[in-house]
Amino acid sequence: MFKLKKRPIKGEKPPELYNILENYTDFDPPGNVMVCAMAGPENLEFHAKILAESYDIPLEVMARLLTTGGVYLFAQTGGLITRGLFACKVDPTGQTPKQTWVLDLVQFAEAQQLAVSAGISLEEAAERVFYRTLPPELQERLRQKNLGLDEKTLNSQIAKRGDITYIDFRKDWSPHFKRKCLMPDGTLIETGSLKEFAHVHSITPEQAETLLREGGILELGGGEVLACQIINNQPTVARFNARQYAKAKDIAAAQGLHIMDALSEMAFRDPVLGRTIRQSLPAD
Repeated sequence: MFKLKKRPIKGEKPPELYNILENYTDFDPPGNVMVCAMAGPENLEFHAKILAESYDIPLEVMARLLTTGGVYLFAQTGGLITRGLFACKVDPTGQTPKQTWVLDLVQFAEAQQLAVSAGISLEEAAERVFYRTLPPELQERLRQKNLGLDEKTLNSQIAKRGDITYIDFRKDWSPHFKRKCLMPDGTLIETGSLKEFAHVHSITPEQAETLLREGGILELGGGEVLACQIINNQPTVARFNARQYAKAKDIAAAQGLHIMDALSEMAFRDPVLGRTIRQSLPAD
C-alpha cells in the first residue's frame, strides 16, 4: 500500500513593497535617506497599510494622501510639537513617480517660515525644504526618468515590471529594514519592526520607540541594559549583561565618563564583543 505524500501548503506571500533600494544614509543629515522604490504597479492598499503603521498615521488618512497627495501634521504631545510632518507628492499627469518623505522638527519649522515669507502653500514649502537637503547626486537623478537607472544593470525580473511608480524616502525603523543589535555573547541579531524589537528584548513597544528615537540606556531585569546611540539619525543598539554593565559603570566612575562612553570603552576591551565590533566596521 502506497502512502501519498501531501505537499506542504505554502503560506501566502505578502505583496512586494519595494524592489529597488538605494542607501544614501551616509550623507549629512537631514538628507541621509534610504531610497525605496517600486518598479511596477502600486498595491495601494498594502502600501498605505505599511506606511500608516510605520508613521503612526490613520490608515484612511494615509490612503487619501497616497491617492491625492498632501501633507499630514503629526499631533502635538502635551501642547508641544514633537514631530514634524509627513508629505506625499503625486504628479496628476503620472509623468514622475509618487514620492513620500518626512520632515523633522527643524525642517518643519523652516517649511512654515518659507510658506509665510514666500506666500506659498505648506505643501510646496515642505517639498522645497526636503529636496534641497538631499545629496546632489540624488537630486540630479530625481530629474531623470526612473532615477536614471540603466535597465541593463537591473535584475531582469525588475526591469520588465515597467517604470518606477513610487519612491519612499525613509529613515524609520521598519519591518522592511532589518537592523542589527549586538548581544552580550557577541552575536548580532536582526530585528525589523518596533514590535519585533520590543518582543525580543521583553520591553514594551512604547519603551522601544523612545529608546530608538532618543537614544540612551534602558535598564532591564537581572541587571542587563540596552544601549542605543543615534548616529546620522540611525539607531545603533547593543545589549549588555549584568557583568558587562557593572564593568562599564566602574569605568565611568574611574575615568569620569558618561555611561554610554563607558559602555563603548568596555565593549572594545571585551575580547568577544570587541572582535564582533571590529569585524562589523567598514574597511578603510
